[in-house]
Parts: sequence; structure tokens; C-alpha cells
Amino acid sequence: MLGPPVLKRGRGPQKAPTKVLTTVRLDADILAFFKAQGSGYQTRINDELRKVVAKGLSARSTRTRAKAARAG
Repeated sequence: MLGPPVLKRGRGPQKAPTKVLTTVRLDADILAFFKAQGSGYQTRINDELRKVVAKGLSARSTRTRAKAARAG
């Protein structure tokens, strides 16, 4: 042996898990687009989905207010 064994240490469990393991089926061209931009493609996809959710929530709240104004 050439020396003491090297222990590989991972990050370990998260103190407060913020992500959920799931499976999402994406079109090949969409996945290729994000992967072509380099590492971190999953984070970039998550960021884009977050933008869509925020846009959808603001649009929904606007529609709800307009609907309530017409009803009241």
C-alpha cells in the first residue's frame, strides 16, 4: 500500500431538505438546450419554472381581482 486509505466524504444529509426527488419527462431539444449551456442545467430549469409560476400567480391574482370588482 502506498499510504493511508483516503476516505471520501460527501456532503451528508441536508439539515432542512429544500428539494424533492421527482421524475419529469422533458422534450429532448429542451434538455439539450439547457445542457449545452454547461453544468447546472437542472438549477437553470428550476429557475425558469419558478419564473413561470411567479408569472402565473401574478396573472391569476389580477384576474381574480378584476372578477371580484365586476361581481361586487
